[in-house]
Amino acid sequence: MANKDKSNGDDVAMGRLQIRMLEVQQAYHRDRRRAVLVFEGVDAAGKGGAIRRLTERLDPRGVKVWPIGPPDQHDQGHHYLRRFWARLPEPGTIAIFDRSWYGRVLVERVDALAPKPSWKRAYDEINSFERMLTDDGIRLVKLFIDIDRKEQLRRFRERALVPYKRWKVTESDLRMHRNWNAYQHAFKDMLKRCSARAAPWHVVPGNDKAKARLKVLGIVADALARDVELRPPELAPELRKSLEKLLGGRLG
Repeated sequence: MANKDKSNGDDVAMGRLQIRMLEVQQAYHRDRRRAVLVFEGVDAAGKGGAIRRLTERLDPRGVKVWPIGPPDQHDQGHHYLRRFWARLPEPGTIAIFDRSWYGRVLVERVDALAPKPSWKRAYDEINSFERMLTDDGIRLVKLFIDIDRKEQLRRFRERALVPYKRWKVTESDLRMHRNWNAYQHAFKDMLKRCSARAAPWHVVPGNDKAKARLKVLGIVADALARDVELRPPELAPELRKSLEKLLGGRLG
């Protein structure tokens, strides 16, 4: 019974946060604001699930989720940040990156896909890139979802056994697990070297999925709502007059 009550309580809290996110999205659309959300984390930490809950009640026309994988042959011929410039949000919209430009200092570092001078230089390049975004008025929110090694193995096992989840586990996930310590060092360096006042990292413990999702929505809603008027505007007088004429009575 206690678990059922807790689940119901989580559902209520999630619903409230999702409505608040919708209010935020409407305010950003109205004021032509822009936002970028960055999701990084340990493999199987639950980034996808958190993003689904975050966007569940949003207007899909005003939010775009970008799942970021390895750069294709075309992207490899350009600076690694180029493909992210092309995915920045239009005025009034929100862009969500499921993995991001931090791949240069994570997988490309650990798997030796980029030369050491390149990934070491990337910390300053990323800080400059993010500073340009925030200076240009983009609200940037960065989340790192963390789980421990034992929980990661448990989720790998679940994904392998549940048919509709099998697509989620890949050889690269297993490689990350085998290189656990190297990734932990890379994560630590990323969090330390790329956390600015205008774009800090928010580390979310992810072993408890329900709590992690609530935490993610709370962080994002608070960050995007800061100094933003969320109350919808009154109807313009002329529009109100036209509606009242059409509907045959006063509106309130």
